[in-house]
Parts: sequence; C-alpha cells; structure tokens
Amino acid sequence: MVEINPEKIELDEEMARRNLDKSSVSVLEEIKYEGRVWKDLSKKYGVDNPDPPWKVTLEATCDVLSEVACALPALERRWEEDELSEDHYADVPFPERQLLALAHSMIRRDLIDEDELKAKMKEVDKRLNMV
Repeated sequence: MVEINPEKIELDEEMARRNLDKSSVSVLEEIKYEGRVWKDLSKKYGVDNPDPPWKVTLEATCDVLSEVACALPALERRWEEDELSEDHYADVPFPERQLLALAHSMIRRDLIDEDELKAKMKEVDKRLNMV
C-alpha cells in the first residue's frame, strides 16, 4: 500500500490557491507547433550529443531564479511545470517542455515579456544561421 504524503497534499492545495494563469502565451504556442525540438535540430546540425546545448543554461536559470532572486522558488516552479505540462505542453518532449513551462511562468510573473523573448529568440536564430 502506498502512503500519501500529507505535505504534498498541503503543497498542492497551497499552489492551487495561487491561481496559476494557464492561459496560452502566443509566442510559446508558436514555438510548440514549429517542431523545433533538439532531436530534430541535432540531426539538422549534425550533432551527436543527446542533450541540447541549452539544457545546462535552463537548469542554471531555474537555480538562479530560485536561490538568488527568489523570483520563482523551486517547488513553485516544479508545481507550475507539472500543471502547465498537463494543460499546454503534454505533446512537447522533455526538456523542451520544461523550457516552455519556465518561459510561461516567467512571462506570467512579469519577469520577461513576450516581446523581449521574441527579440532574444531572433538574436539566437541569427547567430545559429550565420554560417
């Protein structure tokens, strides 16, 4: 028999009271449907590494937002990631799903806005396609 952790139930109830804004974010919806997942991109660019080069940066960003800035505590981020993955990003593979959920949470918390994200994406795309 599996025991239910009462602390997890408390956390779920507390997070649910925060009313996570699960509404779609247009730039993230565009990304979700473009099919630009690492598995496809690595083939395109002839890369054998199964982990995307940005995975370490993603993990570091999560750590910094939690530990240094306290802008997005780890437990809240993971809970939001789980909730958003169920509603919006279930069809997106990991770690892309984690990246989209983090961006969603950051946009909804006004840590970055959609225009800033689009500008950064254009900047990265330009660097990738310089060759």
